[in-house]
Amino acid sequence: MTDTPVTLESTLTCPACGHAQTETMPTDACQWFYECSACHTVLKPKPGDCCVYCSYGTVVCPPIQQGDSCCG
Repeated sequence: MTDTPVTLESTLTCPACGHAQTETMPTDACQWFYECSACHTVLKPKPGDCCVYCSYGTVVCPPIQQGDSCCG
C-alpha cells in the first residue's frame, strides 16, 4: 500500500454507444456491473480485470491504485 492519494472519480465510456459518464468509485466494494444511462447496456469487467472501472474507466479502482488486489 502506498501513501499516494487515491482518485475516486473515473469516467466510464460505454463500448456499445460511446456515452461517457463520470462516476464516484466505491472504496469498500467492487463494481462488477454498470448500466449505461444512454443505451442501457450492462457493462461487465473484461477478462483479467477486477471491475468495470478497470475495464472502461479513465482511472482504475482504488485498491488497484494503491497496489492491492481488488476484491480480495
